[in-house]
Amino acid sequence: MAESPLTIVRTVAEMRRHVADWHRAGQRVALVPTMGALHEGHLSLVRAGQARAQRVIATIFVNPTQFGPSEDFTAYPRGEGADAAKLAQVGADLLFAPGVAEMYPKGFATTIHVAGLTDGLCAPFRPGHFDGVATVVSKLLSQAQADIALFGEKDYQQLQVIKRMARDLDLPVEIVGVPTVRDADGVALSSRNAYLSAEERRIVPALPRLLREIAARLARNEAAPRDEVARGRAVLLNAGFTSVDYVDVTDAESLKPLDRIEGPARVLAAAWLGKTRLIDNMPVGV
Repeated sequence: MAESPLTIVRTVAEMRRHVADWHRAGQRVALVPTMGALHEGHLSLVRAGQARAQRVIATIFVNPTQFGPSEDFTAYPRGEGADAAKLAQVGADLLFAPGVAEMYPKGFATTIHVAGLTDGLCAPFRPGHFDGVATVVSKLLSQAQADIALFGEKDYQQLQVIKRMARDLDLPVEIVGVPTVRDADGVALSSRNAYLSAEERRIVPALPRLLREIAARLARNEAAPRDEVARGRAVLLNAGFTSVDYVDVTDAESLKPLDRIEGPARVLAAAWLGKTRLIDNMPVGV
């Protein structure tokens, strides 16, 4: 695709002016929220938006409220120029790149908490993370006033939190999950993959390989979820992962742990390689 002009705005008012013009012209608008450091996974969200709407807005905002005190907010990769070039190349229409003061003006005092879905999986290991995600995404959805918003399935718990938040708050936007984009060796694309050493990157494919094996065994009723969870932790540690936060099998929507598969389910894991925390998930066919 030939590179097209990309408009960059930094205020909510500027973005809304563009959206209002598009809506007056009868055009649907798609929103792709990101934290930058864009890769093919993010660009697949833009393309998915283009298939569903006439206009696509991408946002870049490294959200401080979803990082814990020991996490990598200051080290998180940033490069707006390179990101903007990628968005222009795939034909995004608008980049909303606000500063912290635009998103959290002086006196900001509101936090959104989605109960239940934020009890397990990543939540105990990242206190406050999903409150930060739900709050910033609710703001972006309100600010952009888009018709649809697209999120990757790699961050599966986040996707379910956002879907529930939008449904509970009656936000007039369709939340769309887009399948995970993977490298040739099966590794899910992630901005944090850049932190990995060459040796660590060699080990990573064990994670998607394990999840695929567990999903297949569960779909064939060859094993119980509880047994696969225990086996999965051992497999990852033996493969060279430093530690394992969790391997779990849950209901695909509620994210409640399952003792047996009776409907749509997901196998999810989070594990560490050195200083890098990696997450991934696979659907369980039934």
